[in-house]
Amino acid sequence: MTRDHAILRSLALALFATLSLAGCTRGTSDLREWVDAEKHKKGEPIPPLPVIRTFETFAYQDQGARDPFSPSTAEMDTAASNGPRPDENRPKEPLEMFSLDSLKMVGTLGAGRNLEALVKDPGGVIHRVHRNEYMGQAYGRITAVGEDRIDLVELVPNGSGGWMERPASIAVGEN
Repeated sequence: MTRDHAILRSLALALFATLSLAGCTRGTSDLREWVDAEKHKKGEPIPPLPVIRTFETFAYQDQGARDPFSPSTAEMDTAASNGPRPDENRPKEPLEMFSLDSLKMVGTLGAGRNLEALVKDPGGVIHRVHRNEYMGQAYGRITAVGEDRIDLVELVPNGSGGWMERPASIAVGEN
């Protein structure tokens, strides 16, 4: 009797599922009518594209005068000859292979004038650095080593063929 009961129960469940699904397909004629009505509606007109005005070009005709938008050769020569320049003959130091923002100051050793900064490179190697040593890819020369920071002066191109000094620093725990 339990087997018959199980069969009867599964038949009742199947009948219930069939009737439930049949109730879901009540009809879609109202939906189809609405879709057809929406398809036949006329849409709003698209606004026309704005008219593109053409501008007259001007050719600089004076052959004897210099271009006002480029620096003169005298300015470029002055900017290139005066001011700081990187020392190209100096051998590169190990920390000059890395950009300044990829280096981390992790601490200091010593005290007073013998203070050394500990700098970690991207490979995880820790280097000792002192005043007047170089680090970073912009010819950064260390000007001061403090308990919590390293001050540098970098040399960057000034855009006129010369170089200019830019102060920079790395603090403990930065990055």
